[in-house]
Amino acid sequence: MDAPRTHTATRSPLQLAARITGIVFLLVGVLGFIPGITSNVDQLALAGHQSDAMLLGIFEVSILHNIVHLLFGIAGLAMSRTWTGARNFLIGGGIVYLLFWLYGLMVPHDSSANFVPFNTADNWLHLFLGLGMVGLGLALSRRHAATSRY
Repeated sequence: MDAPRTHTATRSPLQLAARITGIVFLLVGVLGFIPGITSNVDQLALAGHQSDAMLLGIFEVSILHNIVHLLFGIAGLAMSRTWTGARNFLIGGGIVYLLFWLYGLMVPHDSSANFVPFNTADNWLHLFLGLGMVGLGLALSRRHAATSRY
């Protein structure tokens, strides 16, 4: 009898980065619902700037905000299964977060247009997260493109 074969899929650094990013998004989405990690969970609103729940006491969150994190996490895990998907997740998701940053800068925090909601800490996080995701996507995909030409 032949010994059973085990298949170990090797993920590229790009896929690994997308997978880890997805896991972090999932974790943040779940933590946004946990009392103690999120203060004022009893005041967690569906959406809007009226939500007084604060993840880690810093980032304003709502049910919608947490769901966005969960959906990004699911997308990251699903898209990390392929090299192209991982690249698209990191670069495309990073661009989305840069758009969130711009939106957060333009919309007053006490406005009904601030429906996710975002506060100043969220805006800074979105800037760094967007730059980091795009940077990872570009840097890690360049290495693959350079080695796959030969």
